[in-house]
Amino acid sequence: MPKSFINGAVSRISVALVLLIPWISRAAAETIASAYTSAAAKDCRTIGKPEGDSSTQTCPGRDGLILLVNEGDLRQTVSVGRNIRTAAKEPAAQTWFGPFNSAGPIVEWRMADGKPFAIIQRWQIADNDDQGKKGPKDKPMLVVTRLPPGPVCHVAYVDAAGTNANELARQAADEAARGFACGKDKVKIMGPRGRVIDLALPPP
Repeated sequence: MPKSFINGAVSRISVALVLLIPWISRAAAETIASAYTSAAAKDCRTIGKPEGDSSTQTCPGRDGLILLVNEGDLRQTVSVGRNIRTAAKEPAAQTWFGPFNSAGPIVEWRMADGKPFAIIQRWQIADNDDQGKKGPKDKPMLVVTRLPPGPVCHVAYVDAAGTNANELARQAADEAARGFACGKDKVKIMGPRGRVIDLALPPP
């Protein structure tokens, strides 16, 4: 093999490594951590005057972001934005589950070097086929939602009744949220596909 060809190949490899090493260093240096805020009614502010069972609340988030929680017909949506107007325009603000549902009061923010890129929230989805003394039994599910920059939308669902549910939700947030294409990519199902996943997804 000609020596010039070998030298050229070595040079190209060296250049590639020079370009790649800083990227690897940045990825290795990135610090991923969780922070928590409350979406409980007492910690949020009601917008306007509630009508019947419909209401809109804003809750403090992280790094200047707020949560926008809408409720109507015993169903909720949760969106995130810099203000009410931007949060209301996000895909997450229009993402409803068919059965009755409610989002939990604790919001986990996944942070990269102090900047939030996803939230994880526990939801309860009513199962009309599993009736208890007080009506449909609720099934728990973790919802992973990506945050700005870019659209705010659901990234992954995890059956919260399964083992390692929190770890799976964090894995989905860390690995998929920032590169997730809202409106194009399908919501990821992490872990076993339990009954709650079927309840959350739209009919085929």
